[in-house]
Amino acid sequence: MPIHIDILNRKGARKVSDIPKKVLTLLNEGEIESVNLTEWLGINHITLVKHVLPKVGLSHKLESIVEEMLKQNAESGMKAIRLTGELLNTAIEEENDQTKEEIIKKCATHPSDSVRCWAAFMNKNGNSSLEEKLAYIYPFARDHHFGVREISWMSIREDIAQHLDESIELLTEWAKEEDENIRRFSMEVIRPRGVWARHIEDLKQNPSKALPILNQLKSDPSKYVQDSLGNWLNDASKTQPDFVMMLCEKWSNESDTKETSKIIKKAKRTIMKGN
Repeated sequence: MPIHIDILNRKGARKVSDIPKKVLTLLNEGEIESVNLTEWLGINHITLVKHVLPKVGLSHKLESIVEEMLKQNAESGMKAIRLTGELLNTAIEEENDQTKEEIIKKCATHPSDSVRCWAAFMNKNGNSSLEEKLAYIYPFARDHHFGVREISWMSIREDIAQHLDESIELLTEWAKEEDENIRRFSMEVIRPRGVWARHIEDLKQNPSKALPILNQLKSDPSKYVQDSLGNWLNDASKTQPDFVMMLCEKWSNESDTKETSKIIKKAKRTIMKGN
């Protein structure tokens, strides 16, 4: 049965308790995407797993995965997404290569943004190179859904932090991409104090390492990228304020544009509070 247009065009509730029952049912069945953070956090991933796994060919893993999710009290939010993705990644290791690829594809292209979020964690093969891992995460980084894009960088951040120099070299090319989502990813994934993520100490102390990416984006036309870069530099200002001030002054002299001005204003907000 087609989903009513009013449901597809909804604005989304402000509180989880206010999500209409019909909408929550469709979200938990994997039939529709969440439209805001409230819905994203309101999804019960155990219920979603029960609906999705039989359809992607993993009925035989359903019981054990649900049991582990219940054991770890992982029903909603980031904890549930990470754990579900990791459990699915382990589950498909027992499948042949063709079946594994088919399952990943079904999850990575699923109508539910939550299932696509799981898929971002379904590539934890220790034998994969950093370049291969980035290639896998690329479609998630450019996904049309805000939640999938956020999960994309969270899922690979640990690998990025462990191979920082190589990562920056590879991500500098991403910073040149036409897609603003990919350019934003190149910055967001290496934020010194990433939201919902472990800090990257090396960049907190040595933010100049990221200059190839920072300089590439200093006058980016996209507000999405501008905000990310401003936040990146604001992160860095909390440990290396002199670096941020000097860089902002340099950019101000080099790039007299409204885009650069917006980035600089956002970058210096913590420094200005302290003055």
